[in-house]
Amino acid sequence: MFYGEYKHSLDRKGRLILPAKFRDVCKEYAVERFFLTRGLDKCIFMLSEDEWRSQEQKFKAMPFTKQESRRFNRMYFAGAVDVRPDKQGRFIIPDYLKEYANIKRDTIVVGVSNRIEIWDRQTWGDFYANTSGTFEQLAENLVNL
Repeated sequence: MFYGEYKHSLDRKGRLILPAKFRDVCKEYAVERFFLTRGLDKCIFMLSEDEWRSQEQKFKAMPFTKQESRRFNRMYFAGAVDVRPDKQGRFIIPDYLKEYANIKRDTIVVGVSNRIEIWDRQTWGDFYANTSGTFEQLAENLVNL
């Protein structure tokens, strides 16, 4: 559904704009509402409302008697906020999420199939530099073709 890497910057009002390709997908699938939350590897996850509800069901089913489940759910759900991009595709990222992801101004917006990830541009560059050399090894370990 969402694919590619796009360089964007927060505007002077602190808004981020969805890439045009993602706005097209939103129109095609009638996506109007998203949920933002703390992602893994210091990025922000952005999920459509349908995808959010699907993930929510999975995470709610985790046993609250396990400390790891409680910790994960607290971080994931306490960090969540719903957003509705305006007609130009702009939305505000709350300060606490920008701080979590170390976003000051320049970002990379990444489509990862069923979710969008919002990265600080330097953090993405570091992640990419550290991961791209191991892409083949990751594929070998994870993918059965």
